[in-house]
Amino acid sequence: MTVGSGVLLVLLSLSGALRAHNGDLTARETCKAGFSEEDYTALISQNILEGEKVLKVKFSSCLGTKGTHYETDSMDFKVGADGTVFATRELQIPSEQVAFTVTAWDRQTAERWDAAVRLLVAQTSPTRSGHKETSVQVQALQQRVPGPRSLPVSQWDASPTLPPPGEKGKKSAALDPVQPPNDTLLPWPQHQSSSGLRRQKRDWVIPPINVPENSRGPFPQQLVRIRSDKDSDIPIRYSITGVGADQPPVEVFSIDSMSGRMYVTRPMDREERASYHLRAHAVDMNGNKVENPIDLYIYVIDMNDNRPEFLSQLYNGSVDEGSKPGTYVMTVTASDADDGTTANGMVRYRIVTQTPQSPSQNMFTINSETGDIVTVAAGLDREKVQQYTVIVQATDMEGNLNYGLSNTATAIITVTDVNDNPPEFTASTYAGEVPENRVETVVANLTVMDRDQPHSPNWNAVYRIISGDPSGHFIVRTDPVTNEGMVTVVKAVDYELNRAFMLTVMVSNQAPLASGIQMSFQSTAGVTISVMDINEAPYFPSNHKLIRLEEGVPTGTVLTTFSAVDPDRFMQQAVRYSKLSDPANWLHINATNGQISTAAILDRESLYVKNNVYEATFLAADNGIPPASGTGTLQIYLIDINDNAPELLPKEAQICEKPSLDTINITAADADVDPNIGPYVFELPFVPASVRKNWTITRLNGDYAQLSLRILYLEAGVYDVPIIVTDSGNPPLSNTSIIKVKVCPCDENGDCSTMGAVAAAGLGTGAIVAILICIVILLTMVLLFVVWMRRREKERHTKQLLIDPEDDVRDNILKYDEEGGGEEDQDYDLSQLQQPEAVEHVLSKAPGVRRVDERPVGAEPRYPARPAVPHPGDIGDFISEGLRAADNDPTAPPYDSLLVFDYEGSGSSAGSVSSLSSSSSGNQDYDYLNDWGPRFKKLADLYAGGEEE
Repeated sequence: MTVGSGVLLVLLSLSGALRAHNGDLTARETCKAGFSEEDYTALISQNILEGEKVLKVKFSSCLGTKGTHYETDSMDFKVGADGTVFATRELQIPSEQVAFTVTAWDRQTAERWDAAVRLLVAQTSPTRSGHKETSVQVQALQQRVPGPRSLPVSQWDASPTLPPPGEKGKKSAALDPVQPPNDTLLPWPQHQSSSGLRRQKRDWVIPPINVPENSRGPFPQQLVRIRSDKDSDIPIRYSITGVGADQPPVEVFSIDSMSGRMYVTRPMDREERASYHLRAHAVDMNGNKVENPIDLYIYVIDMNDNRPEFLSQLYNGSVDEGSKPGTYVMTVTASDADDGTTANGMVRYRIVTQTPQSPSQNMFTINSETGDIVTVAAGLDREKVQQYTVIVQATDMEGNLNYGLSNTATAIITVTDVNDNPPEFTASTYAGEVPENRVETVVANLTVMDRDQPHSPNWNAVYRIISGDPSGHFIVRTDPVTNEGMVTVVKAVDYELNRAFMLTVMVSNQAPLASGIQMSFQSTAGVTISVMDINEAPYFPSNHKLIRLEEGVPTGTVLTTFSAVDPDRFMQQAVRYSKLSDPANWLHINATNGQISTAAILDRESLYVKNNVYEATFLAADNGIPPASGTGTLQIYLIDINDNAPELLPKEAQICEKPSLDTINITAADADVDPNIGPYVFELPFVPASVRKNWTITRLNGDYAQLSLRILYLEAGVYDVPIIVTDSGNPPLSNTSIIKVKVCPCDENGDCSTMGAVAAAGLGTGAIVAILICIVILLTMVLLFVVWMRRREKERHTKQLLIDPEDDVRDNILKYDEEGGGEEDQDYDLSQLQQPEAVEHVLSKAPGVRRVDERPVGAEPRYPARPAVPHPGDIGDFISEGLRAADNDPTAPPYDSLLVFDYEGSGSSAGSVSSLSSSSSGNQDYDYLNDWGPRFKKLADLYAGGEEE
C-alpha cells in the first residue's frame, strides 16, 4: 500500500500470542447495580447502515434483565433490551468521533445509571495519485465488531503500510533493522521534504492495543514500540501518561524512554478494569516537545475466569394449584463478571432436579436465557404436594457444559391454595335442645371438613340458615379455631308457641370457589331443635294499672280486681297474690282472685300520695317447681273532696297601738285543691264583742285580707284575734283561726320601738329591773368562785412534798394534810406505803440503776432449781458458782444489811422490815443438809435455828 511522501509508515505488532486462561476466580459475594464500565469506546466507519450494531453495553441490576430499560440522548443511536447499541438510520459521520450517554433505569425502583459511549471514526489518507485509501485501522473495522469485543488477535493486528510505486527508498518506507517488521508504531505524520510545499497532515487514530487478562508473563512483557521519524535526526525521549502509567493504579504500563518500547508490568484483570486510555509523548533531550501527544487505547481481552453467580442461593416462588401449563412462577438470575458480549459472560440456565417428582418429573421448565421458571405440565394440587424444590444450574459459554463454568441455586416453589374444595358437613343431620326464654345459648355444634389450607379464606366456613326459622330465633356462628358452626339462640323461643324447629343450614367459604368447582350436596345439613318447657312466671297483663276514685271512700270498699296470667298453659298451676309494697297500708288483696279492697280511708293529702297518685305493688306466685313469681303495680288516682278546712297565715303579727296606715295582711291556706279552695270568706266573730269593737277586717281578693285597728288607741300587749275563714267547697268548710297580734308603741317611722316591744310582751318596769339585778348577782357569784379556786390551787402547791414524786420510793413516809397523834389514834392502811407512783417509777428505771436499799419490785432472776436428788459434788459446785456470781454482781442490793427508815413514832403496828427477820421464821426442814458434809451442816444449823457462832 502506498502513501504520500508526508506520511510515515505505521507498523503495529504485538509480541507473543494470546494465551487462554480458564482459571476459576472467587465468586462475588455481593451484587452492585450499574454498568460494567463508566466509559465505552469503539471504532466505527464513516458510513453506517440502518440497524447496524456498533457496541454492546453491559448492565447488572441485581434483579436480572427483567425491568431494566435503556435510553440514549442521541437521535441516531438506540439501545436494545440486551444492551446492544445500533444505528436507527443510515448515517454518514463526517466528524472524528461521536459521543452520547446511555441511561439504564429500573422500572421498579426508578433508579437511574449513566454510562458514556464514544465512537471513534476511522480516517482515510489521500494518496499521491489523488485517491483516498483507508488507514490500517479500517482493516479491523471490516469485521463490524466494536472495540472491546474479544476477537482473535489476527483480526486486530495492523499490517505495515507499503509505499506506493516509484516511492521506494523513502524514509517512510524504511523499517527499523533492529526490530521485526510488525512491532513498531510511527504514529506521528511525516513532514514533506524541504524542496516541496510543507503541509501538516492530520494525526492518525491509533487502533486499540489488546492485552489478554491473567497472562502468566514473564513480566515486564513488551506490548509495542513507539517511534518518531525524527529519531534519526535528534535523540528523542518517549513517555506515557494516564491511568495505569503515572496515575493510580500507577506503573501498570511502562515505557523505555530511549527505545520507545512499552511494557505491561503485571497480569491484567478485565473485571477490575477493562480499558486504559494513555497518551504517548515525544520530547527532545531538553524536554522540548517534538511531536504532539497521541492517544493510546489499551483493552484487556476477557478470559473465562469467572463462574456465574446467582444473586441468591435460595429463591422462593409460588404458583396457584391447578395452574395451566405455561404459568409464570418465578425468575432466577445469575450474573457473570466476564464480558457479557462474549461467550465468556453469556449465561444459560437449566433445571437439574425437581423434588418431589409428582405428579410428573418435569412439572417446570426454565427459559435458558432469562431464567424465567414456568409450569410445563398440569396437575398441581396443594392437597397432594405443597412444595417443590428445584435445583437450577447457570453455565456460561452459552451453556456449553464442556467448556463453560457452572453454579447452582435452589428454587423453592410453594403451591398456593385455591378454593377448589367446598366445605362438607360430616353428618347429614344434627340435633339439639334449648330451654324456652333462654338467649345466647349454643344449641348444637355443626362439624365440617375442608381440605383447603386451614385458617385461610379458602378454609374458613360461613354458615347460613336457609329455612326453618322465619322469625330469626337462631344464628350459626363460626368457631375461629375449629371451624365448627355453633347454632345459637338470639331470640327467645316459647314452648307454648313452638315445641320444635327443623332448620336447614348451608355452609360455604369466605372466598368464592375456584372457577369450575361446584358446591357439594354435603354442603347442607338439617338441624332439629327441641324446645324444653320451663315454669314461667305469672304476669299482669295491665302493668301498671291505673284506677280513679275519690278520697275518703269507706274501709272495705272493693276497688278493682288485679289478676295475673300464668303463661304455662300446659301446666295445671294455681296463682296466689300478696302485697309487695303498700306504703300507707291502705289496701288489701284477695290471695285467690286478686280482688283489691280498702283497708283504711284513702287520703289524698297524705305524704304517701305523689301528684294525686298512690302506688302499690303486688306479687303473683305460682306453685310450680321451682315456683315463679311476677310483680304488678297498681296506681290509684285520688280525686279531691273538700275534707280540709282552710287555715290562716301568719299566726303572729304586730301593729302599732295607735291607728295608722299600718295593717296586717293575712291569707288562707287549704290542703285541698281547686275547686275546694278559694275564694275565701274572712269575717270576725260576734263573740266576744270586743273583737269586732277593737278590730276590723277588709277583704282584698279571694285569698287575701287585711286586719287593722278599729279604735284610736289600744293598750300595748298581746291580743288573740279570732278570724273565721270559709272556703268555696261543696259543701263549704269553715275554720276559726287565732292570730296573736302584738300591739306596741311605735316611733315616728311607724316601727315598733324596743321598749315598746318589751312592753308589748307584757313586762313592766319592775320586772325588767328585777331581771337586771338577777344578772348582776349571777356574775358576782361566778367571780367569787373563780377567786376561791385560784386560792385553793395556790395552797395545794405550797403543801407539796419536798422531794420529787419521781424520786419517791415505797419506804418513804406518806405525808397527809391531816396530822393527829400518830398511828395509835388513826386506823391507817399500811399497804398505802407502797405508792403506785413509786412502783411505776422503779419499774421504768433501767436495769442496775437503783438505790442500794431499794428492794426490787419486779421478779428477780432466780438461781436454777436444785435437782430433787442431787449429787453432793454437783450441789457444791452450784453453790460456789452462785456465791461467785452474787459477789460480782454490782446491782445486787445488800438484803441482809441494816436499813435505815424514818422514825414513825412508838407503838407502830408495822413490824420490822428487815430482811434478816425473814430467815429466822422459816419452818422448812434442813436436816438433809447434814448428810452433805461439814460445810453444809453449819448451813443447816443457821437456817434451822441451830447455835450461832
